[in-house]
Amino acid sequence: MEQNTVKVSIRNLYKIFGPQPKSALEQVKAGADKKQLLETSGHILGLRNINVDISEGRITVIMGLSGSGKSTLIRHLNRLIEPTDGAILVDGIDVMELSPSQLRSLRQSQMSMVFQKFALLPHRSVLDNTALALRVRGEDEEASQIEARNWLERVGLTGVDNHFPHQLSGGMQQRVGIARALVSNAPIMLMDEAFSALDPLIRTDMQDLLLALQKDLHKTIVFITHDLDEALKIADHLVILKDGCIVQQGEPQEILLHPSDPYIEEFISDINRARVLRVRSIMKPLPEPVGDGALRVDGSATLECAIALADGDVDHGFVVTEEGKPAGWLEMRDLMKALVPRQRERSVK
Repeated sequence: MEQNTVKVSIRNLYKIFGPQPKSALEQVKAGADKKQLLETSGHILGLRNINVDISEGRITVIMGLSGSGKSTLIRHLNRLIEPTDGAILVDGIDVMELSPSQLRSLRQSQMSMVFQKFALLPHRSVLDNTALALRVRGEDEEASQIEARNWLERVGLTGVDNHFPHQLSGGMQQRVGIARALVSNAPIMLMDEAFSALDPLIRTDMQDLLLALQKDLHKTIVFITHDLDEALKIADHLVILKDGCIVQQGEPQEILLHPSDPYIEEFISDINRARVLRVRSIMKPLPEPVGDGALRVDGSATLECAIALADGDVDHGFVVTEEGKPAGWLEMRDLMKALVPRQRERSVK
């Protein structure tokens, strides 16, 4: 498997909210959990010993329920929130050691951000909102507007340059937010619940837009969500938080097939596994020889697609292909077994 370059490395990160976070940190490192810390000191545990490597050119999704610490975590990356302890390295440089001017440069040229509530300036046109990052950097107005128009066209908003945010739908406003983040040409995009305020159909469209853009741009994206379906759709690497701690992280398909904790098992128990599990995640080595007439299925296809191809016949087998070449073998019996969550497997035994 290809080795990914680490773009951002989060190391031993703690965040405690309250008047004396350093003293409360000692309690946390001694074993106090979120509830105990609040009861004994009145401090709130935001993050506890977070360690994550964010790969260059990939989408890392950080998810959890309300209060899990996911939005707190993403705001540490560009130091909108200061940590109580730990390090955040961007290209090997500790963000905590940056001077104010270096930090401004990081925010302007290295990291862009897409917010949940769009955060467009209501008194500025769509074009001016999109070009904002370039204008803040002091770049030429005409060149900035040309670049902004290019990105508006890329996200499907040709012809709305002179409109104002209140004249656009929620989905269109978020497209402006994405175009504004892209126009800065920053290699890292931070997306904090970027689609959660949108209606389901528009939300799906925005997810598809993000994946289409990412296929060409290969940005390093950190995406925050509380929606498991969304996380499984877009994540290359998935980090699941609970009460400020990482419960499990890894490749989404691996987490679905091998949950490491009862909390994760419960979390994924109601997911439609046929629609999210990929054929490549359960294939076996290719047997020899394989007949020319064997059915073929792409490794990126869902199990639902394979079931349809087999027309319900549980005796079928498939040659799994990657980029058109044989890569593995899938038995329908293994597919059916993968549809049963591990928790339920154990309960049946």
